[in-house]
Amino acid sequence: MRKLTYYVACSIDGFIADPQGDASSMFAFLDEEFLGYLASTYPDTIPAQGREPMGLKDAENPNFDSVIQGRGSYQLALDAGITSPYGHLREFVASRTLGASPDPNVEVIDGDLVARVRRLKAEDSKLGIWLCGGSRVAGALLDEIDELVIKTYPQVYGSGLPMFGADFSVTDFSLESVRTFSNGVLVRTYARK
Repeated sequence: MRKLTYYVACSIDGFIADPQGDASSMFAFLDEEFLGYLASTYPDTIPAQGREPMGLKDAENPNFDSVIQGRGSYQLALDAGITSPYGHLREFVASRTLGASPDPNVEVIDGDLVARVRRLKAEDSKLGIWLCGGSRVAGALLDEIDELVIKTYPQVYGSGLPMFGADFSVTDFSLESVRTFSNGVLVRTYARK
């Protein structure tokens, strides 16, 4: 069974974006040290338009071969005129409102998201599945998430989109590692208990 990893950026207080879905304030922490870590450890999560400038154009994917995101996350790319933001991965967008896919590399999941993810997890592959966001998709897939990789930025939002847009439920994970950076960012990795 393949792993579903929720690899996500958030504020200290657990928000992945402000109330309008904007997380651009976190970009201020993408310094040389942190970008070097992201490029060497998670190059498969760098959007297609950023791969060439970072020297990752032909880099292999060490972690994931597929990415799942919600409509809100995908809409950011569409608004920039990009229909396949992660063209080096198989792309899935969970949306009941998007309609037909605007790109042959993007599969729109407009039905049973959990069932589709279970089929993806059952595929024969050495690489995992990256859950990119958003909040409601992560909430719907909480029981399917095997690993959390949380990039915590030293900011407090106060309100916004929580990491998991779901009803109250206690789900235990065990801390596997913590990496700190001089800019104040923490990267914590948890495994499902």
